[in-house]
Amino acid sequence: MLLLAGVLAVLAVSSGCVGSDGGQAQVKPGDAVQVHYTGTFTNGTVFDSSAGREPLGFTIGSGRVVPGFDAGVVGMREGETKTIHVPADRAYGPYREDLVFAVDPADIPGGENLIAGDPVGITLASGQGLPGRVASVSPGVVTIDANHRLAGEDLTFTVTLVEIG
Repeated sequence: MLLLAGVLAVLAVSSGCVGSDGGQAQVKPGDAVQVHYTGTFTNGTVFDSSAGREPLGFTIGSGRVVPGFDAGVVGMREGETKTIHVPADRAYGPYREDLVFAVDPADIPGGENLIAGDPVGITLASGQGLPGRVASVSPGVVTIDANHRLAGEDLTFTVTLVEIG
């Protein structure tokens, strides 16, 4: 019986279910994980949450989430909750004024019907397409912002690791 327990312990450690220190495995680069999270601005306002939804699944290092979130999950154990502070440069980058454009509404199909907040597509001179949103509308001018809505923001995430693998 003692031999069977020893074999099971070795199998658990080698399978990644239990860390070599006898505790649970820790997240490492390349691991697939499932997390629940709440994202807030520095003032505490919630901008996103997985509450009431399925956990977010991603692979560490795949680029599916911002680099600071990715790095903050590394080292966590299943069931652990952690607060991760992510500066703008490790989130969605700085706010860039060169991604704000003033355009004649006549140059945009349906431009006369646009209102602030409407999503629009932008094609740069290089041919690169960007998603954007209408920032403001005034007579003869539509201002379009192609920055990510969280660009320039330092973010905080409360993350609970649901599962590794």
